[in-house]
Amino acid sequence: MRIGELAKLTGLAASRIRFYETAGLIKSVERKANGYRDYPTEAAWILEIIASAQSAGFSLDQIRHLLPVGLGSWQHDELLVALKQKVVEIEALQKRLKQNKAQLLVAIEGIESRPAGLACSDNKKRVLDLLRKKGVVSARGKGTSASS
Repeated sequence: MRIGELAKLTGLAASRIRFYETAGLIKSVERKANGYRDYPTEAAWILEIIASAQSAGFSLDQIRHLLPVGLGSWQHDELLVALKQKVVEIEALQKRLKQNKAQLLVAIEGIESRPAGLACSDNKKRVLDLLRKKGVVSARGKGTSASS
């Protein structure tokens, strides 16, 4: 199939398909006498795997090492290890995001509830104390640059 058909089938831009080909993620396709590239049908599912893996957070280098060497010859053990490791990474990211969200919500609450007449510069200390009290920043002074 030609690159336009492959792009339509996978939802990827032709330039992205060419990029993956140049990066060695899909087999290089020689141009025919008429100048067109003719991709095999398995290129579509390999491209879908690549796009899905990128969405899951895998780098192109990681994907390159996990793709099957030939049709159907997956390296199951390596693939399972990589997938399980990615789940661990996602869980750690979710934990950090949850902490970041909590910190931001406490900072917003502190800024929005600034007592009337309290200078913005004085409210910084109040907000940091509130963040420490809620346990979203350490007492050692690490944390947010909350203002107003």
